[in-house]
Amino acid sequence: MTRLTLADCYDPTGERFGLPTYPWKLAPDGLATRRQLRALGLRPGGQDIAAQLLRPRRRRGPLTAYLYRVDLALPVRPMTPGRWAALAAANTARRTCPQCHRDAGYVIPTALGTCVSCANYEEQRAA
Repeated sequence: MTRLTLADCYDPTGERFGLPTYPWKLAPDGLATRRQLRALGLRPGGQDIAAQLLRPRRRRGPLTAYLYRVDLALPVRPMTPGRWAALAAANTARRTCPQCHRDAGYVIPTALGTCVSCANYEEQRAA
């Protein structure tokens, strides 16, 4: 893979990468990333990617951020009572220990698979 320089990341016509490409932090007005749209209370709304930002790195491939047109973005859909209930149920499931069936009060680490008390039960019993 060839190494990109900052100058290689400037391709507003899209000849090199197939999309208009700009260096990191130099996007033109009217384009925004998903996070920037969300901060404005908007979402891409099914539109295609309008451009991309590239940030070259030394030992790995470049970081890429996709840009969307702000004028075509739609408002964020509001949370309905059903969505709130589904989100609450999912969070409760993440906090419930599958071994002792108690609410741990925190999200159970996937590496342990159980709450800390159940994971360290053998060590506590030996002491």
